[in-house]
Amino acid sequence: MLYILAGPDDFSRTEALTGIKKGLGDASMLSSNTSVFDGKKTTPGELAAVAQAMPFLSEKRLIVVEGLLERFSSDASKSRGKKTTRASAKQNDIESYINIFTNLPESTVAVLIDGEMGKNNPLFDGISAKAKVSSFPLLKGERLMQWIKNRVTKEGGKISPEAVKLLEKQVGGDLWVMSGEIAKLATFALGRQIEVEDVSRLVGYTRQANIFSMVDAVLGFKAGVGQQMLQQLMFEGMAPPQILFMISRQVRLMIQVKAMLKERKPQSEIQMKLGLNSDFVWHKTLEQSNMYSLERLKELYHKLLDTDVAIKTGKYNDELALNILIAEMCSTGTS
Repeated sequence: MLYILAGPDDFSRTEALTGIKKGLGDASMLSSNTSVFDGKKTTPGELAAVAQAMPFLSEKRLIVVEGLLERFSSDASKSRGKKTTRASAKQNDIESYINIFTNLPESTVAVLIDGEMGKNNPLFDGISAKAKVSSFPLLKGERLMQWIKNRVTKEGGKISPEAVKLLEKQVGGDLWVMSGEIAKLATFALGRQIEVEDVSRLVGYTRQANIFSMVDAVLGFKAGVGQQMLQQLMFEGMAPPQILFMISRQVRLMIQVKAMLKERKPQSEIQMKLGLNSDFVWHKTLEQSNMYSLERLKELYHKLLDTDVAIKTGKYNDELALNILIAEMCSTGTS
């Protein structure tokens, strides 16, 4: 049996692989009959030897190959150059892999896992008819909200529509983070319905939203709002050094976004390079980087470094140092 699990949603891909493993019998026996290959490096000979081998004290042998389809995508071909001999060798490899995966013995289950296959993939075209293909795109909007509802139900909980919307907005499509937040919320709710107040209280991304508000206040010369957000963050349990770190990180991201936009890099590439998996965090960072001048951002970043030094050298205690930072940034500079 051949499975193809493809798409950028690695959380759902991982869960799908776990489901396949559960259907193959005793876990301890399967582990000794499981082989994992790096598809970017493996050879047809290596795969064929394992694929044709009989399982040991088990009904099934499992082969997991990561990144093999991507290796033969048209995009990958372009990036590797033009050499005719290489092209010929590559074609031979494709034919060998097609032969392996379309002639698997009954006792062998193969799973190909890929993030992006690209278009016009000759290996996929050659084996997909014999495979069970599952696609895992990143979830957004209504599909993500439905996933949240299903996940809460799976955790044995209930959730209000308003809380679903807030989770979707705050956490975004990173299902690894989302699943952790849902498990935490379900445990906290103890059988009752999860409400907006629970999400606001427990989900880490609500703190991130307050960091955004504090950065906006400081850069926008709103000392009162900045002081209020500082007190709110500390009330929620964040220590001043953590607040300082998160503000510094956010300003650094804004500077990087500004620089990459100037280089005319696509927004999707910037988001990926900076590792901003949450659409909420990405869009807010993009919005903030466009609102303020590079000079103003650099001014705040240098003030943050000064504040860090003042705390570490004992010149000021951490809370006082943050209050001074807000006061100084809201009374000087230009937006």
